[in-house]
Amino acid sequence: MKIFNYICIVLFIISAGLQYNDPDPYLWMPLYLYPAWLCYRALQGKFNLRLYLIAYVVCAGYALYLFFDSSGVLNWLFTHDAESIVQSMEPSKPWIEETREFGGLLIILVVLVINHCWLKKRTT
Repeated sequence: MKIFNYICIVLFIISAGLQYNDPDPYLWMPLYLYPAWLCYRALQGKFNLRLYLIAYVVCAGYALYLFFDSSGVLNWLFTHDAESIVQSMEPSKPWIEETREFGGLLIILVVLVINHCWLKKRTT
């Protein structure tokens, strides 16, 4: 799990850095740095359920919003036939950005659930 957390820390910090020239870096930089910090705490064997609950509520809540938003994931799936999201961003295709953001939130949630389960098992 140490290697997993080191990799996640690096990837989350890189992801936060890539948000610098995003239209909303004030939102996405903390969203990537917070789980990086939780992974760092996991390396130290520190677990605080409240800190994880904050991340779960924020990330899951925002993911649900992006999923059901009028230009979100459902729109991408059904209206735009799940077209490639690796193409370049265009203002006329907001569903690409929202679907990518949804994916980032899912990655954060998966990593935090893995750490949560590992730390909980380790402390009992």
